[in-house]
Amino acid sequence: MGILDGKRILVAGVTMDSSIGFATAKVAQEQGATVLVSNFGRALGITRRIAKRLPQEPPVIELDVTDQGHLDGLADAVREHVDGLDGVVHSIAYGNPQTLLGGRFLEGPWDDVAQAVQVSAYSLKSLAVATKPVMSEGSSIVGLTFDATSAWPAYDWMGVAKAALESTSRYLARDLGPQGIRCNLVAAGPLKTLAAKAIPGFEDLESSWKDRAPLGWDESDQEPTAKAVVALLSDFFPATTGEIVHVDGGFHAMGL
Repeated sequence: MGILDGKRILVAGVTMDSSIGFATAKVAQEQGATVLVSNFGRALGITRRIAKRLPQEPPVIELDVTDQGHLDGLADAVREHVDGLDGVVHSIAYGNPQTLLGGRFLEGPWDDVAQAVQVSAYSLKSLAVATKPVMSEGSSIVGLTFDATSAWPAYDWMGVAKAALESTSRYLARDLGPQGIRCNLVAAGPLKTLAAKAIPGFEDLESSWKDRAPLGWDESDQEPTAKAVVALLSDFFPATTGEIVHVDGGFHAMGL
């Protein structure tokens, strides 16, 4: 018996099997959940192939969180596979690595910044509103962040977008709480995902993490982060919302 037995979970933003979204879908299935995954555009075909590597092949929904038509139709798309949702995972972020990352903070153009904020932060609100009609009372929304309390090397405007994501999560916790819906984030340490590989200079941050994290840190292991997401999706945190749970080996709590 798993902690998600009988739960219906949508994991939005699964591309590669090295992603946190994929690891979350896998752990959620192992813990008894019925899982749906989503992606869009050219990545949709990749997601359909990758989904076959999960313990049970899940339905794959096309969802571009910047497309209002997709958002408007999401509840009906979910109902084609399950009669409701008990949890939603927001595993979505994007910032143009050529203009916004790798030490380009002072040069970042507004159009690219606006896109990064919409995709990485505003989309949490968009996804919450789109799935609200099929969310059950006591359900959970969990997003993924990279601790935005500090200015990190190379992260630049994605750090600003993550700060917006963290604030968005708190306001969602406020406004969805009366409907019995929780909203929390997991702040993972640096992981070797497709997104991280696109950040120039991010490997320097990864190399320093192992030295300062008291529990150590394996940047190739997404499972600890996935387990934290699944725990927050479960009924074991019934009175926790607006929270950020760090899964970083303890790095965030250490001084210089």
